[in-house]
Amino acid sequence: MFEPTATPHHWKPAALAAGPFAGLQGGAVASLLTAEVEAMAGPRNWGTAISASAWFLRPTPMAELRTQVAVVTEGGRVSVVDNTLWPVGEEQPCATVRVTLSRERAVEIPGFRGSAAEVDPMRFPLRSPHAVHGRSWFMDAMEARAGGDVAWFRMHHSVVADAGPLARVLGPADWTHGIARPVQNVVADPNPNLAVQLFRPPRGAWIGIRAEARWRPEAGLGVGSGVLLDVDGEIGRVSMSVILMPFPRSAPAAGPGSAAG
Repeated sequence: MFEPTATPHHWKPAALAAGPFAGLQGGAVASLLTAEVEAMAGPRNWGTAISASAWFLRPTPMAELRTQVAVVTEGGRVSVVDNTLWPVGEEQPCATVRVTLSRERAVEIPGFRGSAAEVDPMRFPLRSPHAVHGRSWFMDAMEARAGGDVAWFRMHHSVVADAGPLARVLGPADWTHGIARPVQNVVADPNPNLAVQLFRPPRGAWIGIRAEARWRPEAGLGVGSGVLLDVDGEIGRVSMSVILMPFPRSAPAAGPGSAAG
């Protein structure tokens, strides 16, 4: 969904990176920024990316983009790295992500037992939501299925080549609030931020979300959160703030998540 240009840290987005309204999908942008940091983790000995906190500062246009990585701290058990994105030729950033990485070390804990319950998402019904603009968008890059209280997503297109585990989770995770809206298709509900924590990488391509959402209409605010899963069980958590606002005039309802970021 993002192709590198001849200039380092410059990217050209494809149509599948688009959101339901103006600009690119927030989850696609967060995935790009996180993937760059994960790609640097091995050579820099930062360890595994275990969390990403993204802030969507303004809509990211369908234009050539540039990123800039800044190391907050590195060494020891934990490293923290920021990555920020701008449209080429502009001074105001569109988004920034802070990634926390940790060097894994096994710890023996007597009496501890993990849990696993394998699931096959293919047995659940297929969902195919469309964007309000009627063109290709981020949801077209993935397969979506719903079963019980879990929504399942499988990416069919990489955000960037060889994206790491955390970057691959961020795209599906960005739909969390939209899955669990208290009322569907009545207001626009972009999330200005996104936070994901993983305690293990996902096995396989499917990412599941057991989501919940809360609204406060008198303030125009809300929150979304959820448990992240793969076919073997839990892998982490996701949360986001939500801003409630009227739909753009004459725009029909959006898909399951409208985080235009």
